[in-house]
Amino acid sequence: MKKSHLWLMLFCCLIPAIGLAAVYLFKVPVSNVIFYGMLLLCPLSHIIMMKFMGHDHSQSNTHSEHQHPSTSIPAPNQEKVP
Repeated sequence: MKKSHLWLMLFCCLIPAIGLAAVYLFKVPVSNVIFYGMLLLCPLSHIIMMKFMGHDHSQSNTHSEHQHPSTSIPAPNQEKVP
């Protein structure tokens, strides 16, 4: 198991525990906990997904031999066709 996966699982398991603690210890209404939890679910899960489940960007960008080295457009053909 990757270390980042362990942190992600721990974070996802702590979110409901924090919600339950807010309800029972601080007497926060359940409807408020559910409302704000749902409101924050999408942006937080997106940030977590982008950080932990993203692509490996450690490799250098390699271009095809048929592409211009500074852009992604195809290089002009150097041979003259009769």
